[in-house]
Amino acid sequence: PQLPHGHMPLPSFWKVMEDTLQQSGAQLRAFCQAFETVTPSPGTQPLTPAEERKVLSLVSKHGPDKLYQVTSNISGSKDLDLTLLRGQIVALLQSADTKGNTSRWLVDAGGPRGFVPAAKLRPY
Repeated sequence: PQLPHGHMPLPSFWKVMEDTLQQSGAQLRAFCQAFETVTPSPGTQPLTPAEERKVLSLVSKHGPDKLYQVTSNISGSKDLDLTLLRGQIVALLQSADTKGNTSRWLVDAGGPRGFVPAAKLRPY
């Protein structure tokens, strides 16, 4: 099969390819910027009144320095794992699991308590 630009001299062909790639790159950057303005970062998501009450109860029980926000959805796979949504606030109870594994933390999710991957939490 013939390429649509196959009849062009090589330097012209590369020029066309370069222009096309630059245009695609510019479109991609514009799309990324538009996407970032549409989706607020988890830190700026307003909490629902129910979530706010939960956060206040977690603060009063554990202190503000123990609060963490979930950075992406977590689906618990093992026993005692929690399933949480991005943006949820939890309180850190222990920065290790029962076997001493520090990549799984024990948290209080305002009722249920269980383990979550430490990598998916950030200080609130």
